[in-house]
Amino acid sequence: MRLNTAVRGFVVVVLSGSDLDESTSALQKGLSVIYLHFNGSHRAMRGAAMSVITAVSGFVLLTVTVVLGQDGWGVTYTSTPICAVKGSTVEIRCTYTYPSRQYNPYRVVRTFWLTKESNNEVVDLKTDPEYSGRVQYQCKHNDCTLRISDLRESDSAEYKFRFITNDPRGKYTGVPGVTLTVTDLQVQVSRSAVTGDSKSADLKCESSCPLPDNLSYIWYKNEQIIRQQTSNSYLNYWDPTNRISCAVRGYENSRSPSVVVKDVWDVTYTSTQVCAFKGSTAEIRCTFRYPSTINGTNTRVQKTFWFTKVKDNEPVDLTTESQYRSRVRYQYENNDCTLRITDLRESDSAEYKFRFITNNPGGKYTGVPGVSLTVTVPDPQLQVHVRRSTVNSYSNWTELTCHNNCQLPDQSSYIWYRNGHKLSSEKQYLHLNTFDSTDSFHCAVKGYEQFPSPTVYAPKLPSVSVSPSAEIVEGSSVTLTCSSDANPAASYTWYKEDAINPLSYQNQHVFSSILPSDSGKYYCTADNDLGQKRSESRTIDVKYAPKLASVSVSPSGEIVEGSPVNLTCSSDANPAASYTWYKEDVINPLSYQNQHVFSSILPSDSGKYYCTADNNLGQKRSESRTIDVKYPPRLPSVSVSPSAEIVEGSSVTLTCSSDANPAANYTWYKDNKVLSAGQQNVYHFIAIKLENSGNYSCKSENQYGQKNSTSLSIDVQYPPKLPSVSVSPSAEIVEGSSVTLTCSSDANPAASYTWYKEDEDSPKTSGHNFTISNIRPEHSGSYYCVAHNNRGTHNVTLQLTVREVFPLAAKLVVTGITLVVFLVIICLLVFFLLTKKKPSALFPLPGNRQDNNNKVSCTSPSQHTGKTESPPSHSEEDEELNYASVRFSTNQTDPIYYNIRSAGSRRQKVKEEDEHVEYAAVNFSSAPRNAHQESEEDPSELYSTVKKI
Repeated sequence: MRLNTAVRGFVVVVLSGSDLDESTSALQKGLSVIYLHFNGSHRAMRGAAMSVITAVSGFVLLTVTVVLGQDGWGVTYTSTPICAVKGSTVEIRCTYTYPSRQYNPYRVVRTFWLTKESNNEVVDLKTDPEYSGRVQYQCKHNDCTLRISDLRESDSAEYKFRFITNDPRGKYTGVPGVTLTVTDLQVQVSRSAVTGDSKSADLKCESSCPLPDNLSYIWYKNEQIIRQQTSNSYLNYWDPTNRISCAVRGYENSRSPSVVVKDVWDVTYTSTQVCAFKGSTAEIRCTFRYPSTINGTNTRVQKTFWFTKVKDNEPVDLTTESQYRSRVRYQYENNDCTLRITDLRESDSAEYKFRFITNNPGGKYTGVPGVSLTVTVPDPQLQVHVRRSTVNSYSNWTELTCHNNCQLPDQSSYIWYRNGHKLSSEKQYLHLNTFDSTDSFHCAVKGYEQFPSPTVYAPKLPSVSVSPSAEIVEGSSVTLTCSSDANPAASYTWYKEDAINPLSYQNQHVFSSILPSDSGKYYCTADNDLGQKRSESRTIDVKYAPKLASVSVSPSGEIVEGSPVNLTCSSDANPAASYTWYKEDVINPLSYQNQHVFSSILPSDSGKYYCTADNNLGQKRSESRTIDVKYPPRLPSVSVSPSAEIVEGSSVTLTCSSDANPAANYTWYKDNKVLSAGQQNVYHFIAIKLENSGNYSCKSENQYGQKNSTSLSIDVQYPPKLPSVSVSPSAEIVEGSSVTLTCSSDANPAASYTWYKEDEDSPKTSGHNFTISNIRPEHSGSYYCVAHNNRGTHNVTLQLTVREVFPLAAKLVVTGITLVVFLVIICLLVFFLLTKKKPSALFPLPGNRQDNNNKVSCTSPSQHTGKTESPPSHSEEDEELNYASVRFSTNQTDPIYYNIRSAGSRRQKVKEEDEHVEYAAVNFSSAPRNAHQESEEDPSELYSTVKKI
């Protein structure tokens, strides 16, 4: 049941539960409305408390929904009219209620705010692109707040809150909503005065809706703040160089446009171009300004009118012209002026100017230039404007607006067509929640159906073209073009298959220098606010020469002799490349496939390999890849340096050579005994010795195996060592026997022997043995053996003594005695002869005996030196001594001896032998001795002194 009651400009509307979303015609009559909603009977109205409603200037400042019990539906807004400054932030608050029930209780599933609804569709404010990023909803319990930031003038609208429950019929919209007016500040002249040549004006910072009275303002002159100006008015003396602007404190970013205060006489037209249909009504609006006082006299407007023609230099009032009679009406209020022309004719096309005349003789003013009115045949030149929102999945809508360039007659209705079929909506805009991309729409003004708008439709299937159409080569310029029939004109987006992000947003996608990586399948989408279409994919195949070829080896680990190995050559090329394999330092190619296969690789296959890739656009060579074939050691060989004869004391190096990969470790052996082990393949003798001779071998090994070399014999050559001599027989050598002298010496090569006797230049014999048969005493002496080979010589001396049957010493004694006796006899004979002549002289007294007694001395010269050595004299005896030197062997029991010493000159040996000479002195005395002496010595006694030098 509905009860509509108008009280003092208010309408109280009572709605039942089934009328939740209905409104009354009172809203269209400018009346404020209070909605009272009841779900129960009229009896439930009793006891209801109603809020007090205060109305100011036609606005409902506070509206409270009355809910009976807990079963009512309602939305309460804190304030219904709101005026806000452009650029600021506004908050609109409300509370909502809904009935409770026992079975399947209501539960709110969605809340949102809206400004538009048509075609039984509502538009969530958050889904409107015009509010994107500027709208926030805050709902807690049953309190909801709409917050809009960065306000724009286009945000001026009526905002309504709507909630939806889990019941399909449980939907409610708070009607009427909150009227938001977003104002842009303007600097206006409220009063002006002219005094002589001075002109002043009272400026006001005004808005299109009333702002609170307690606001503080900021004034700017030429972008500089004017100090101590905080009210919304400011007195300014006219200066055409000054630019004035204002702002509300706290909203300085929403400052009014800067204006130059014009002359105090002024006419401003709302629009300078007006288009209207023939037969329709046109309205031309303006505002005008004039000085409030001129030289102290208040100014009054006495006449206002519009004109198009001038006669006798005076404008002709339209109301006086017959062609406008009864079709023209002026409206004048508070410096606002309006010209209304009905039943327009094509002849009404002209420039219309407003003129006003004041009580001041010079106070006349015409707004020039005026407004150009164009009256056309009734072709509204309609256009369908499309807006679409796809913010979220639950609100996907499209808004169509039938837009015209010319002013339509009052109360014009619109007709909408889908695919040529008329729709029921007669509003200027049409909302669609679902839209098929195959649908088309157009509109017309009722009464002007013969002038429909162009049809709008989603894009048709786009086509893709490629330029150039021939083969595409790397580095060339290529253009992809997407074309689609669509109205409104389509926007294009280019994609590459398997790429996530779009490539470009033009109908052409240009490759200034196309690359191989640009090859692939491309497609485009054409879309407008009515839909989207995707083209078929177009393949771009970029031809290019081979890129740098790469070589891979399989297996990738170590390559062992005998294993299969594959070399693979790869190169990016279009068309596909042909491959050729090469080995460095080898002239001829190995193969002509992308793979080169070693079924059983050999060490000789080690080396550097490369391949070439070529097609009809070019050729590329790969980098070389080294193949290192691992294998166990081959049979080692042992070499010696120097390779000639090895001489004791020389530097000798043994080298073990074995081909192996990786390099082998070596072990050295001498006569099968380990000498050393390690990575060195050489064994070095700084000064080789005799004991280093022997059989040497080596072993080479790595992780793949081992091999032993054959033996190498090292024969160290050296000069003879100190020879050793022996005499056979070893007993006393007796004259007439056979004696063999043997000489032996350690030498390599074997020594040759030569026997010498000292003081003789020619050798006695050559050979190991020197045999003297029937040896005689004259064979006695020093013999030396010389051992020699090509590396040197060494000798040793042997003293040989032959014992005579009748010894030589005895013979010498006898001979000496005989000679002495003979000399004594001669001396006696001479003595006797002399005594006969001179007895006194011959026989002096004993006291007169002279010291120089006649003495006979026999001396045996030294066998080696040839010198005569005088034996010591006896000072107490005047006896005559005879000396003989006899040389004996130092060892009488063993007459054979040898000295072991290094070889030297024979002279040196003789000198050494002289040290072993023994002397014997034999004295014979014929003089008489005294009794004492005679008692002690026998005058004929033979004295022998053996002296070892």
